[in-house]
Amino acid sequence: MRSTRIIFICACLGMLLFGISLITLGSVAAGLREKFQLDAVASGTLFSILPIGILAGSLFFGPFSDRYGYKVILLLSCLFIFAGFQGIAWSSSLTILKICIFLFGFGGGAINGATNAVVADISATNKGANLSLLGVFFAIGALGMPFILGILETRFSFEGIVSSIGYIPLAVSVLCLFTTFPSPKQAQGISLAKGMGLLTEGVLITIGFFLFCLSSFEAIINNWTTTYLSQQLSVVSSQALYALSLYVAGMAVMRLLLGSVFRNVSARRILAFSFLVLLTGCILLHTPGNYAVAVTGLVMIGIGLAAGFPVMLGFVGNLYAEVSGTAFSIVLTIALIGNMLVNFTMGVIAANYGVQHLTTLAFILLGAMFFLSLIILKKTKLQHV
Repeated sequence: MRSTRIIFICACLGMLLFGISLITLGSVAAGLREKFQLDAVASGTLFSILPIGILAGSLFFGPFSDRYGYKVILLLSCLFIFAGFQGIAWSSSLTILKICIFLFGFGGGAINGATNAVVADISATNKGANLSLLGVFFAIGALGMPFILGILETRFSFEGIVSSIGYIPLAVSVLCLFTTFPSPKQAQGISLAKGMGLLTEGVLITIGFFLFCLSSFEAIINNWTTTYLSQQLSVVSSQALYALSLYVAGMAVMRLLLGSVFRNVSARRILAFSFLVLLTGCILLHTPGNYAVAVTGLVMIGIGLAAGFPVMLGFVGNLYAEVSGTAFSIVLTIALIGNMLVNFTMGVIAANYGVQHLTTLAFILLGAMFFLSLIILKKTKLQHV
């Protein structure tokens, strides 16, 4: 099968898998702690393996896909994610569990990058809009996994649920196997000099640092919002989780609109709107008030963050079409490094100065993103992606 529609469906299913895989480990954390008798330090060490795997997969997929094409990397990613699901479910050894978690992260990082890159490649126009639609499936996966566990955990063990869901990547791999993807762009391989040359591309690195800030922003909201709401507004855990779900829902709905209703709106206008909404959301979250005000702020933050990755990756796909996989690999790796570093920094700030400085860090990241976006728009002169 060879059509842009079938390829796009494969990419969407791959992004769905990434959303599921990114949230699975946290969703079954309590079960794993009980099963392996893990203390807080051991749990933290175990869970730190996942982002390392994602980072490794993000670094690997780009040069590999440019050299061998997208089919092989998507098939390998699906198999790694399948192994990760089964390992998390059935491992009896902590060492084997750690290996499976790394494979889980590696497959997730690779499939995230490859699906974004292939959608950019098959989109002659409106790259950003199509990447926005792709991003909706990440949200579906991220929201769906805790929902499924919540419904089924009273009737089945977490091992059985995770193992069963783990067969989805095998089904996706079958579809990818019978789909014809675009030919490799660099069948002879990318020279080291050419690959290293991308690291000197000012626009590419500037986009990477924009995504560094954006990914960091998403990380602190994802990981510190429940603590922030619990301590600042004294809300119970279930209310804090509900607010976080609405933040993700706001991002998903906005990406759906970007891929449909607003697909022909210029990148400049989309970014201007996003920054305005994001600033308003941060002010609402920072302003002492009630739970409803904070939830409104979080929804607006989700809406404001929605366009960042699709628009910037659309720029990368346009500017570096001949080596898009490697270019995507570079900017996504920079973004993931930001995610890890700033999330750790937020932990240090919370421990020493209080979690109320979540919004202080958010304002700093917002300012940096606005400044970097002005440089990017000036250098690229791209109005539509």
